[in-house]
Amino acid sequence: MKPTSMFGLIALLLVVMIGSKSVYIVKETERAIKLRFGEVVEADIKPGLHFKIPFVNTVRKFEGRTMTLDARPQAFLTLEKKRLIVDSFIKWRIDNVEKYYTATSGDEFRAADLLSTRIETSLRNQFGERTLTEVVSGAREEVMGDVIRALSDLAQSELGIEVIDVRVKRIDLPQEVSSSVYERMRTERLRLARELRARGKELAEGIRADADRQRTVLLADAFREAETVRGEGDALAASIYAEAFQRDPEFYAFYRSLNAYRESFSGGDMFVLDPKSEFFRYLNSATGKSVTQ
Repeated sequence: MKPTSMFGLIALLLVVMIGSKSVYIVKETERAIKLRFGEVVEADIKPGLHFKIPFVNTVRKFEGRTMTLDARPQAFLTLEKKRLIVDSFIKWRIDNVEKYYTATSGDEFRAADLLSTRIETSLRNQFGERTLTEVVSGAREEVMGDVIRALSDLAQSELGIEVIDVRVKRIDLPQEVSSSVYERMRTERLRLARELRARGKELAEGIRADADRQRTVLLADAFREAETVRGEGDALAASIYAEAFQRDPEFYAFYRSLNAYRESFSGGDMFVLDPKSEFFRYLNSATGKSVTQ
């Protein structure tokens, strides 16, 4: 091979190598900055094809999507000095690339370590201001909201990181106090159950007493109305009988005697009476006059 051809091939290789070092691509899922001898000269480079000066400029690329940091379980104290083991995770992403690079040198592990320290401090402060009941059930959403607001401002100003969400996966009691806490919770629930049962029994007795009172009142009213109606009926019957007696006293006497016979002889009892008594006058005479023997 001729020397000129050799030099041409070497020159072509140099041009290709320099060209490849001069071009770089930033993807949609990436964030990038351009450095010149370690100094930031262009921050937050947009996605696409870009050029740089080989051996002078350096391009650092970082993950631009949302990342998850699974924090280490930590022990926190509540307002009443209850010790809890809290396991949490954080959703975050890079917001200010230049500040992120300056604070962490572009090291994702260093960024995660710094963020873990800040989330631990924020959670400790929030748990220290609330009781066990509040952090376990009553005010957990409020706690998370306060943590996100406080941590997002701090992480954005110091690390260039946007905190999207902070969640507590689980809250456990230390093994040495779990039994006593569970027993105390069981005792409290039993006490509450007894109070509710006693309150229900008291309410039931009141309802039962009121129902008995209403029953007594209703029966008394019904008896009074029945006696009134019965008295009115008896008065009306007596009036009818009196009127009938006045119209035909003989017939009324005959009718009353027939009823007396029917009532007396229907049971089959034995009577010892004088045949000449007034009771048998309609049996002894068709006219109802006494028969003398």
